[in-house]
Amino acid sequence: MRMGVLDIGSNTGHLLIVDAHRGAAPIPAHKFKESLRLSEHVDDDGSISAEGISRLVKYVVEARAEAEENGCSTVLAFATSAVRDAVNADHVLATVRQASGVDVEVMPGEDEARLTFLAVRRWFGWSSGRLGVFDIGGGSLEIAVGSDEEPDVAQSLPLGAGRLTREWLEGGRSRKELRRHVRSSMAENAGKVLKGGAFDHAVATSKTFRSLARMCGAAPSDEGQFVRRVLAHTDLQALVQQLALMDTDEISELPGVSADRAHQILAGAVVAEATMDLFDLDELEICPWALREGVLLQHLDHL
Repeated sequence: MRMGVLDIGSNTGHLLIVDAHRGAAPIPAHKFKESLRLSEHVDDDGSISAEGISRLVKYVVEARAEAEENGCSTVLAFATSAVRDAVNADHVLATVRQASGVDVEVMPGEDEARLTFLAVRRWFGWSSGRLGVFDIGGGSLEIAVGSDEEPDVAQSLPLGAGRLTREWLEGGRSRKELRRHVRSSMAENAGKVLKGGAFDHAVATSKTFRSLARMCGAAPSDEGQFVRRVLAHTDLQALVQQLALMDTDEISELPGVSADRAHQILAGAVVAEATMDLFDLDELEICPWALREGVLLQHLDHL
């Protein structure tokens, strides 16, 4: 079965097309992604601007054409933090539906954490024991922990790299103030995560953590998804200090950093460092599967 997952994130629109059937790992067949930066197209009243809606509509129309061209029988479309938090979310989705014929669903933050956890569990298996899973997106930080395929705790906090960059660093606040805000916000919710005990395996997913790991010496993506990649706490601490002294152009030249995300890497690194500090983690292992794979796996399970 050829299927597509259309992920409308705060930074990027990403269509992943796979060949999949129940009981097997989805095999990637085609990708189509575009930088949308929806979190930066939010007006003062909290609504996505006309320009942001126009960019989104154009991308979804093109993504549907890509899916049809590649023979997809099903496309699962969802939007995360930027659309979820927009005061005009219903209007945005109705406009997209009318123009493209694609029905994009808003994914609740807890479901985002839960499905990312499912993907990580399937990737690493039962030998990982009690899993702690962390995902820094453009608009939110997802945390999930548990010993089964369903996490005991699934949290979504408004601590995404794009959101914090826009509201704090570009808003005139200092890195020290941002650091204090991130840690106090995470600490308020840490008790529910920690009450079940330490993690047997701590894992990070998605672009921000992958970029940070690459900057700290992890293998590049062209070496394949089965290479073990980790982000060490000591390496991350040094990187945060380094990033604080660099401008966006300098950051964009570092390995693993795309030009459209370079401006928000510092905020992402601050969140990653706080995660490792507050949960007492020496390292995080990077998982190549994340939310999109989780959506696919859940869909296949329910067929």
